[in-house]
Amino acid sequence: MTNQRFDKSKLPSRHVTEGPARAPHRSYFYAMGITEEEIHQPWVGVATCWNEAAPCNIALNRQAQIVKHGVKKGGGTPREFTTITVTDGIAMGHEGMRSSLASRDAIADTVELTMRGHCYDALVGLAGCDKSLPGMMMAMVRLNVPSVFIYGGSILPGRYKGEDITVQDMFEAVGQHQSGNMSDAELAIMERVACPSSGACGAQYTANTMACVSEAIGLALMNSSGAPAPYESRDQYGEASGVAVMNLIEKNIRARDIVTLKSLQNAARVVACTGGSTNAALHLPAIAHEAGIDFDLFDVADIMRDTPYFVDLRPGGKYVAKDLYEVGGVPVVMKELAKIGLMHLDCITASGRTMGEELELITGEADGRVIYPAATPLTATGGVVGLRGNLAPDGAIVKVAGIATQHQRFVGPARVFECEEEAFAAVQARTYKEGEVIVIRNEGPAGGPGMREMLSTTAALSGQGMGKKVALITDGRFSGATRGFCVGHVGPEAAHGGPIALIQTGDIITIDAINGELSVNLTDEELADRKAKWKGPRPTEYTTGAIYKFAKLVGSARYGAVTHPGAKGERHVYMDQ
Repeated sequence: MTNQRFDKSKLPSRHVTEGPARAPHRSYFYAMGITEEEIHQPWVGVATCWNEAAPCNIALNRQAQIVKHGVKKGGGTPREFTTITVTDGIAMGHEGMRSSLASRDAIADTVELTMRGHCYDALVGLAGCDKSLPGMMMAMVRLNVPSVFIYGGSILPGRYKGEDITVQDMFEAVGQHQSGNMSDAELAIMERVACPSSGACGAQYTANTMACVSEAIGLALMNSSGAPAPYESRDQYGEASGVAVMNLIEKNIRARDIVTLKSLQNAARVVACTGGSTNAALHLPAIAHEAGIDFDLFDVADIMRDTPYFVDLRPGGKYVAKDLYEVGGVPVVMKELAKIGLMHLDCITASGRTMGEELELITGEADGRVIYPAATPLTATGGVVGLRGNLAPDGAIVKVAGIATQHQRFVGPARVFECEEEAFAAVQARTYKEGEVIVIRNEGPAGGPGMREMLSTTAALSGQGMGKKVALITDGRFSGATRGFCVGHVGPEAAHGGPIALIQTGDIITIDAINGELSVNLTDEELADRKAKWKGPRPTEYTTGAIYKFAKLVGSARYGAVTHPGAKGERHVYMDQ
């Protein structure tokens, strides 16, 4: 292939490669062994979140080399660069989790700055962890360049006592150990076998949920998110992604041509029918914001409410990501949604074809074990429900996948904690009571700061056998591995003076996932009286640095906890500079 397919005069890279004035720039490129032909081809950023923090990222560097082969095969010049990752599994349960959500914006920001600073024409992004997936997709939409996303792949399940286990089982084992139901030796054995390979946490937790989103939203090639990280078959998707981005450059198909309101709705459908992470209700609005599309928590929740739940994945179900891949993966899931009229088939995808054209190529069918027919689902509504009421005027969200209908309403007295550490200590000491609603506040995006996940607390409750005997609400959020009746994203958050800041221990709280209600038995007058006496946000120790900046800029979880005006505020488009 030759670069005659591409009009360099309309691409950003012309600013660093073309004309006599760019001779100094070209001298740098020759220093790196780039040929004259390569200099005058389109330049493609190949961005990875590779690091040695956790197994979800460790394979990305190798995978990027395959992507670069694909870019070259398609007639482009790949330029690899890296950005950060904060891995939630490592950050969980301590102060490190405050860095997690802020890292999503840092990823988007650093990818944007690298692309802008070096005038790259397109982007292939590789990511493998909870915040790196949405962060990379946000960068693509923000820049509005031809873009292809590729997931690093899930981890393989561990085996213990003849059963598949994941890191979720390890967090819950902590509760079992603390309760005296597991010995030191058993815990030591489990921790050595739970995570046997590279790849992201292996069930429908946040990483795999957002990997499914990448296909459903159209930014990833069909079925590219499915193969576990150790599978060499992933290489074919890496090379194909590199070739595909060159096709998008040629056709001038950009990220915002792919990410539309319809494609966001498709993505929310897939989250719902797979029992995906509630974090999707944070990340989908953030991606929409980058495109200037109005799509908030309530829009996500409305879609989830009328989408059947028919993919039996952990944590609510039985199976792991590898099992989904082996029965056909996300394309078969979307094919089932299309059968019942719940997919927009006219959306363009990273292949250059429409979603409908892509699904026509899929021969697989629901296996009835991992993927049930959408016409005969596990439950009639999606795995995630939006809630609203006088305790959450700006909404809240709860995952109900795997929770029987009779357990989807909970009424009980509040037991209030001012932060996660207080709640976790109470759970460890068993000072809470059956029937209570545990309230963890001051953990929102601004007030936390950082909107920490509560997996350590919820897993300990499950490990103690109390997952169905208490409920939990927070202005923070939950890991995709959370199970039990746990409500997150309560807004407005405590730091912004929301009703959750005014709750007192003993107040009666109603959580009703059937009718979408989250309320407290206080009148408007009583809430107003408490608000007048409220002493203001709880002080934090983060008065400098990146987390301080994030807390000052971040908005409501309802709109994705974003930190800038988004596409509605932009005055120029990078690709057209």
